[in-house]
Amino acid sequence: MTEVLAARLRPLLATAKGPGAAVAAVRGTERAVLCNGPVGEGTRFETGSLTKTFTALLLAELAARGEVRYGDRADRFLPFRLPGPPLTLLHLATHTSGLPRLPPGLLTRAVRSGWLSNPYAGFTEDDLLDSLRRTRLRHRPGTRVLYSNFGGGLLGHVLARAAGGTGGDYTALLAERVTGPLGLSDTDCDANRPQATGHWRGRPRPALLMPGLVAAGAVRSSARDLLRVLTALLDPDTATDPALRTALAEVQRPRLSVPRTGSRLCLVWNLRPRPGGALLHHSGGTRGFTAFAGFLPGSGTGLVALTNTAPTPLAPFIQSAYGVLRGLDDTPSGRVWTARV
Repeated sequence: MTEVLAARLRPLLATAKGPGAAVAAVRGTERAVLCNGPVGEGTRFETGSLTKTFTALLLAELAARGEVRYGDRADRFLPFRLPGPPLTLLHLATHTSGLPRLPPGLLTRAVRSGWLSNPYAGFTEDDLLDSLRRTRLRHRPGTRVLYSNFGGGLLGHVLARAAGGTGGDYTALLAERVTGPLGLSDTDCDANRPQATGHWRGRPRPALLMPGLVAAGAVRSSARDLLRVLTALLDPDTATDPALRTALAEVQRPRLSVPRTGSRLCLVWNLRPRPGGALLHHSGGTRGFTAFAGFLPGSGTGLVALTNTAPTPLAPFIQSAYGVLRGLDDTPSGRVWTARV
């Protein structure tokens, strides 16, 4: 019953402490979208690190076209050579590059330009490359998993260059290859389009600016668009473009096992094996927003959870979303349902 699906989502809204939240789910032919506060299913939220899942899809799309290979050195598409062992596109997409979490020099610039308001605003594409030139890798690429916003931002920059543009052409390339073909009218990196107002510790925040790390965290999207993405991931054959069909399947393929966790890494997506099939998930946060997306290909189930308040310690909203997604794996399918609570 579709009502059962909606009922399973309502408690998740209660864990969202911000002024507004949107939760959406799919299971088979069933849909549910629930919202509260001053937001609707088309309201744009900052998605933070969910951006990296779009960057991974872009990588897989370029690879399907033969424009790049996963084993390509990142510096093949840069204006300078990186010293040391090869750092590949796959390393960047699996957080095994050895790059630190943030580029050297970013925190210093953030303190000067507004750490409490817009910490990434003063860090540009040129700064990204300058930081890369003087970065020492934390470990040999491919030997350890170390989450890196630096690596995510660099991957998008490299892909834009690989497609014949400049590093700053990431947003246009994403629209051409991914968001446009998927029909995602609410999804882009434009901080000037209308979006929900983010909140941090109860106070409104300005729209996030990330000129140098766009591909790591600047995507805005809505519950309905992200649900459309999950639906495409659950059934890649629905995509009309052959390269995008291939990419939707490729981002779900496990690339490595994470030691001591039982988890695996796909292209950006985290994969948790379950008796009934894999659960793939990722989350994101900015100074004003929290986001979660996850799906179970085996049962055709997916869930999106968005709220316009910054993540809090222990991430109860994200943890609740993950738990609800696991529970939805047992929910029977039904009719399409849209509700506002």
